[in-house]
Amino acid sequence: MATEKKAVDFEQQLGSLEALVESLESGDLSLEDSLKSFEQGIKVARECQTALKQAEQKVELLMRQGDELVSQPFEPDE
Repeated sequence: MATEKKAVDFEQQLGSLEALVESLESGDLSLEDSLKSFEQGIKVARECQTALKQAEQKVELLMRQGDELVSQPFEPDE
């Protein structure tokens, strides 16, 4: 259950980041609001980056066999 919550949080953060980018790109914000949105975007981007790094580390641990790391190329489902 905690894994689902973290995944949802990541998806929500990513959606929040996309909304911030759209509002900045619209050009409708004042300079002050643009700076606040930019600061918030940096914070959210860093949180997302941390979550992705943690996920990468978990995947690496799961792929270890004995003392060796078994590397496999990522092949997305089409």
